[in-house]
Parts: sequence; structure tokens; C-alpha cells
Amino acid sequence: MTVLDHPIIQGRGFRNVEDAGQVTGFSFQLRNPNYRGGAASLLDGIEVVVDGERIPDHVPLWTLQGRTLTVEQLRMSTDVRWQLDEPATITVPKPGGLAPGVHSLEVTVHLRRSYFPPPIARSQLTAARKLVLVPPAQDGGIRYGVSTYSYTGDIYTVMTLEDVLADVADLGASGIEILGEGNVPSYPAPDAAWVDSWHRLLERYRLTATNFGSWVDTTRWHDRDLTVEEGAEQLRLDLRLAKELGFTSMRPKFGVVSWDLDPHPIWKGAVERSLDLAAELDVVICPEIHAPTPIKHPVTQAYIDFIARTGTEHFKLLIDTGIFQTAPVLENAEDLGTDDEDEIPPPLRALAVPMADLVEVLPHTHFIQAKFFEIDDRLQDLHVPWADIVPTLERAGWTGWLSSEYEGRREPYRGSDQVRRQHALIRTLARKEAQ
Repeated sequence: MTVLDHPIIQGRGFRNVEDAGQVTGFSFQLRNPNYRGGAASLLDGIEVVVDGERIPDHVPLWTLQGRTLTVEQLRMSTDVRWQLDEPATITVPKPGGLAPGVHSLEVTVHLRRSYFPPPIARSQLTAARKLVLVPPAQDGGIRYGVSTYSYTGDIYTVMTLEDVLADVADLGASGIEILGEGNVPSYPAPDAAWVDSWHRLLERYRLTATNFGSWVDTTRWHDRDLTVEEGAEQLRLDLRLAKELGFTSMRPKFGVVSWDLDPHPIWKGAVERSLDLAAELDVVICPEIHAPTPIKHPVTQAYIDFIARTGTEHFKLLIDTGIFQTAPVLENAEDLGTDDEDEIPPPLRALAVPMADLVEVLPHTHFIQAKFFEIDDRLQDLHVPWADIVPTLERAGWTGWLSSEYEGRREPYRGSDQVRRQHALIRTLARKEAQ
């Protein structure tokens, strides 16, 4: 089951509504701001202020328990209730609806409470929140997904795994990327009941399992590194689990031996010993090209050479869009212990990899993690140049996944809000490119 957001105005459910193909207004959801549920006949309307425009309290429609009613119908109802565990959907008539992007929403719910004296029985319960309206994804072209990494800190605290999938589906994405050791209970051997529940969730929210994040911890022990065969054993274990859960690609993060993120030398032998199984399962192994390693680098070239030498279709690149950063991200950065005296340590410097390099490796690329850190109220990314990335992918005919990976500040629900901002931004850019 899903749980409600702690804020009264919910993050999910904010969208334009249509009637006969025409956008006639917008809707959003509220959790009951009272401490108890009650009869809907006690509701006296809701005043809505969106971006400074005030909507009178008798205008919005209420949807409760599957029934959509006016305020007058609510007041006359005898069998409708607003329970604490059920969000109310509020629909505001507005021809043309709202534009994609960030909107300021304020609400005042008018509620009569019989146990208060008549002069004060009509209570006003208020709330305010910024919400993001995400345009629908276009058919064809880029496919949009989200990584559960975006919800780090929220998942298993204020959100369940199902909440995350519900959130991804609500913003109109169709792909879900997970972290094996982060999201699979009893990893690496989840019980059959959990596996069945995972597939039911995918079906319920109409999501496609995209990429399975895994690790090959080459320094697992203090006294020695993993051997090639031990690395291959880890890869094969994760390949089987990825397949069981419906994923078509797997990102193994090998331990590294340098600041350039050179993977441990066992990577090549471990992957080669796992290729037959990858082909049998039809799961693509995707090493990650991640800052501070650019595309034109011996690490990337070694992967491309491996593809050419083996002729495999089951080993391709995963591009992390952090390599395209045009400004460094220092806030909340881990203490890397580089002892670098410069203002910005080398691992955190913006690489600003050119789009021409991306185009060159797209034929070898299977998956793109849409890494980002901060998108403001004007839908401007402060670090990653989406106005260059999205048109480049569209013109190159990219039809693979672009999977949101938020890595900014971790206040509750911030990841969900930022992912919505990113999807509003990149889908708007994709639509402009298609025109």
C-alpha cells in the first residue's frame, strides 16, 4: 500500500484535466487536514490560490470515494466521507489549464466542526506548497524513467518502495531503475513472495524494469582483492537476479584504483567469463562512464575496445550525464580527502564534455542516467546543460532510456519534487525539438 505525503497538499495528482479532448482545468490532491475523518456534508468549500489567482471556495469540485461533487452536493450528501487515509481530489475549472512547470498553490479548506460553539464552528485549515506540472511524454523517441536513487533518504522513511513506483508512474514516466543492494529485501536472495509482489507492482503502475544497479566490491576483504573468478561470480549472481526481476540491463560498479576511476584490473576477465550468461539471459552489462572520467579517456576506450574484440551485444556503455556539468557541485559533497589546495578538488570539477563526444559513443551506449543536482523554479538546471543534451539525443534518434538520477540535497520529498522539475524541463525541450 502507499502512504500519504506529510504535507497537506500532496505531491502526486497535480495535472491538467481534459474533457472531450480539451484541457478544461487542473486538479490536485489533499490529505485531510483534520485529526479525524468525517462526513463530507461538513465541508463548506475550498478556496484555492494558484500563482496569485484566487478561485472562490464554491467553484472547485471535490472527488471523494470515487464520486465527484460540487460543494452544494457535498453539503446535501448522506453517504460520502473524507477519511484520514484517503486523499481528496480537487478539480479547478480553468480553460487551457496550467502551463508545465512550477506553480505556487495555497488552499484554505472550510470545515464545520459540530463540537465547536456556533460562532467558530466553521474552521479554516490552510496549506501552501509549490507543485510541478509535468507535460505528458510524447510517443516515440526518448523513453523516460527514474532511478530509486533519486529518493535516497525518503525511501523506507517517509515513502515505501511502492510509493516510489506510484510517484514515478504519476509523473508519467514509464521506466524504473533500482539498486539491488538498496531496494531488494534479503539481497541477494529475496523470497518468492517479494519477487511476486515486485512484478505485481510493475503491472499495477505500468512500469518497465530498466536497469539494475549492482556492485563488485573488489576490496571486500582487508587482506586481499577479489579474484577474477570471484568478480565473475558476483556478476553472474546479479545477472540472474536482474533477469528474475525483469530487468534488461545491469550496471556493475567495479572498485576503482585511481582518481580517474580506472576499474580494478579484474573487470575484463570477470565480464568475459559472464558474457555467455548475459547473452543467455538477454541482459546487457553496462559499465558506467561517470565524472571525473570523460568520454575521451582510456577507461572508456578500453570498454569500446572490449566490445569490438568480443563482438558482444551484451556489453555496452552507461552514460552518466554528470560528465556534461558546466558548473561544479560543492554543496553536500563528500569529504574526498584529496588534500588538494585548489578551491575545487579535481574529482568535483565540471568536465563539460562536448556533445560531439556523446554522439560519437551513442552507438555503443545502452542506457543514460540523467544525473542532476538542482533545478530552480524557472526550470533552469544550475549545473547540467539539458538544452544541449536533449536536442542532441533527439537529433541522433536516441530511443533508449533517460533515467532521472537526482543527487542533490536530501530534505524529505525534495527528490520527488526535483525529479518532477527535471521531467517538466526535458520533456518541454523534447517537444520544442520535435516541432
